[in-house]
Formats: sequence, C-alpha cells, structure tokens
Amino acid sequence: MKRAVIVASNGVEDSEFFYPYYRLQEAGFTVDVATKGKVNVKGKHGVPATATVDAEQIKEPDYDLVVIPGGHESPDRVRQIENVLQFLRDFDQKGKLIASTCHGPWVLVSAGIVKGRQATCYPGCKDDLINAGANYQNASVIVDRNLVTAPHYKQNAVWMKETLAQYEKLSQFQPAAAAVS
Repeated sequence: MKRAVIVASNGVEDSEFFYPYYRLQEAGFTVDVATKGKVNVKGKHGVPATATVDAEQIKEPDYDLVVIPGGHESPDRVRQIENVLQFLRDFDQKGKLIASTCHGPWVLVSAGIVKGRQATCYPGCKDDLINAGANYQNASVIVDRNLVTAPHYKQNAVWMKETLAQYEKLSQFQPAAAAVS
C-alpha cells in the first residue's frame, strides 16, 4: 500500500492542499493529513481540511511520500513543529520523496535539507532558499533527486505530474512503507 502525508496548518493555500490530496488518491495512495494536535484547519479561502494524524507524531517509516503545500501562513506554522523538521530530515536521509510548492520550501529550509540542492519556490521565498545554500531556479518545477518543488498553484498539474513520475523512479529502489496499525 502506498502512503502519503500532507502536512499543513491554518492558512494553507487551498488549491495546493486539495489538488495533491485528490491527485495522490487517484494514483492509489492512502493520504493522511497531518496537523499540529490533529486539529482540523482552514485554508486561506476558508475550505476546511480534516486532520487524520498529529504532525507531532508522524514517523518516516509510515509514509512513502510527503507534501508540504504553501500559503505563507501554513508553512510558517509548520516549520515550528520540531517533529515535522525531523520527519523531513529522516525522509531526505532515506531518499523518500518530498514535494513542496509556493512558500512550502520554507519548511525544507528550516529542516536543513536544501543546501546544495536545486529548488524553486514562490519568488518572495527565494532569498531564504539561497541563504540556506540551495541553488534557486526560476522554473515551473524542479526535480532534484527526491525533492520536487514548484513556485505557485498555477503549476499544480506539472508539479504533481513530476512528483508522481519521480515517485515511480525512486520507489524502484525502496521498500513500501510499513503498514500502520
């Protein structure tokens, strides 16, 4: 069974949350929604997202793919959850797929996983990526090994297409996530 988790908080960009949420399900993933305290959240435009797991409890072995959507308020909150940062470091160390868009790469910066990597983000965040040692690219999507980044919800289709293609490439070399009881 393929398992993905989307980590979000209040103020998440609705389309950057829901597009991958449904697209991953279409691709056969079971998708969890991780929020601090397993509290339901609302997007920037008021669309509610139902939490299924506590972001302070997620663990790398339980998932095959993680999505960090944007909407500047959500990533700013998520990057303050130490367990999420450790989760991302563990994911990166194992070479598991990390997909992030818009302001989401702020969380990757806080996790310390962008140094020496090719990445993109919302233009207002590019200095943060550069200062963290990433090689910022102004492009609709950037793939760097297990990291797939995009700058804006206008790129949702190409971002998720590349995310799923890269997942297929990487999954040839990794066992599926352990079943969660």
